[in-house]
Amino acid sequence: MERPLAWRSVTLIAFVVFGVLLALSPGYGYHRDELYFRVLSEHPAWGYVDQPPLTPMLARAGIALFGDTVTGIRVFPALATAVLVVLMALVARELDGGKAAQTLVALGTATGAYSLIAGHTMLTSSFDLPLWAAAILFVLKALLREQPRWWLAAGMVIGLATYNKHLIALLVVGLAAGLLIAGPRRVLAGPWLWAGALVAVVIAVPNLLYQVANGWPQLEMAAALSADKGAEMRILFVPMQLIVFGPVVSVLAAFGFVRLWRDRRVRALAIAYPVAAALTLSSGGRFDYAAGLILLLFAAGCVSATASARVRPAGGFLVLNGLGSAVIALPLIPVTALAATPIAAVNEVSRESVGWPEFAAAVKGVRDALPPEEQARTAVLTGNYGEHGALVRAGVPGVYSGHNQLWEYGPPPETATTAILVDIGPRGRGLFETCAEKARVDNGVGLDNEEQDTPVYLCKGLTRPWSAMWPDARHFS
Repeated sequence: MERPLAWRSVTLIAFVVFGVLLALSPGYGYHRDELYFRVLSEHPAWGYVDQPPLTPMLARAGIALFGDTVTGIRVFPALATAVLVVLMALVARELDGGKAAQTLVALGTATGAYSLIAGHTMLTSSFDLPLWAAAILFVLKALLREQPRWWLAAGMVIGLATYNKHLIALLVVGLAAGLLIAGPRRVLAGPWLWAGALVAVVIAVPNLLYQVANGWPQLEMAAALSADKGAEMRILFVPMQLIVFGPVVSVLAAFGFVRLWRDRRVRALAIAYPVAAALTLSSGGRFDYAAGLILLLFAAGCVSATASARVRPAGGFLVLNGLGSAVIALPLIPVTALAATPIAAVNEVSRESVGWPEFAAAVKGVRDALPPEEQARTAVLTGNYGEHGALVRAGVPGVYSGHNQLWEYGPPPETATTAILVDIGPRGRGLFETCAEKARVDNGVGLDNEEQDTPVYLCKGLTRPWSAMWPDARHFS
């Protein structure tokens, strides 16, 4: 008999987290990824060299529907987190969790540090989390209800997820390994799983065709990321698994792993997590790549907690976990005090959401000081997509960058014999006869982020045509 859904408590938690995220959305400012998505949204395509199209297109929809503001671009991430809360409660119910377990799962999901970060800021993970949750929910229905037609629904979600990130492949590989190792292997012999796989492939075809036609840029991007930060990510992987949603969620997830392992019907999903983790470690991927499976283990752990009559202590610890997560993940600390706390070091999103107006003002000041006729033949070059996006958002004309997809939108016109360079190294400055530092970025709050104290150079006398040097300007990170 199917457990009743805790509609009242789950819906209340989903609405509250949605409201809180929207209320706090103007805090600090745009994150660099949001500024990038805003630029990509002006160039609709089936894909980009560093990501599929879903998140940029949702940025475009958010701007069109809710306004070109930091709040407007963050409505869909907040909504995605609310949907994630409901989906994870449904996952708990599928694992035979009653209303108490579902409420615990909803509470822990809504207040986990990673959930709050993804709900507060438009990131690709904002939408990856609910997509993974939906796929896991349908897989559970297929395995636990003996209703194999649910593989079709799982395949549909997996196919759609490829338009946001290709990381859904970790779930697919992990599940396949689990089914091969622990079964039930009869699923592999039946037609429905393979029909679901076919649905996933058919839906993903346009995305895959873009990769084939463009020489698999995602593989090049993944290799660049691994070379750039692979060693650091491997060191951080294990400790971050313990705190990505907060330590209480991790403890309950450990109990959840045991619960799934003991149930032969879903043991494959218990195996999926270590497989996904091992693949992430070996490739030097980010610690959050398997976050969707951590939430599955957490849901199973909440079912175990309620079965052993530990609802109150679990709920109490989750509240404390949520309070700590909120301080880390949300803009609750005044921006003027942020530099004096460890939050900026722990939460990259917070520190990289500060100082963009000051950055743009520094660059605009250098440009505005030029005579009008020289401004007309001046290009602005930035080292990364956040800087590029901040200047475009501030209305600075003629901005270019060789970073990731932005390289495709260059080179500058050959008439641009003067350039303002930001975050461009000596090799780039060496392309000009003269370069002089004209300003230095200061975010005004003493926060040590990527743009703080960056010099702004005014360079004149381009020694090579832009078309000749532009191939060397491309870089992935």
